[in-house]
Amino acid sequence: MALERVWSVLIAVLAVSLIGLLVLQLGIVTPPWAESQADVQVFDGDTGDELAALDVEVADTPSERYTGLSDHESLDDGTGMLFVHSSEDERTYVMREMDFDIDIIFIGADGEITSIEHARAPEPGEDGNDLQYTGQAKWVLEVPRGYADDTGMDAGDEVVIDYE
Repeated sequence: MALERVWSVLIAVLAVSLIGLLVLQLGIVTPPWAESQADVQVFDGDTGDELAALDVEVADTPSERYTGLSDHESLDDGTGMLFVHSSEDERTYVMREMDFDIDIIFIGADGEITSIEHARAPEPGEDGNDLQYTGQAKWVLEVPRGYADDTGMDAGDEVVIDYE
């Protein structure tokens, strides 16, 4: 009887471990130790002058892209979140459960900014799902509202991403 109980416990532990590994592998949940960062530089498309250097969090799993910045209270200048997609396509971002305004910078596969949207946070009574912003992008960079204008970013500027 005791041996059967030991085997039952071992099988249960093994099953839970395998499910946990599967959940992590599929990107459904990202453990805190796996959060990744990237350095992003933006250069003027005409002069080549550096406009901005940012330290950003990376959202490269479906779960991270869905949550985005909705679990943040604010962003400091020079910080943001970089959403990584496998290919360039038309991307729509929503302001679901956001507490602050942001600039949404759409970046093509060639590293060129295709468009910049100035997104407002939902007002009381809004969930933000109707606040949609669309652009052509492989990467989407979200920064504090006004940061793109303050640094002089515009469509056609070049973005260099140092991300592993």
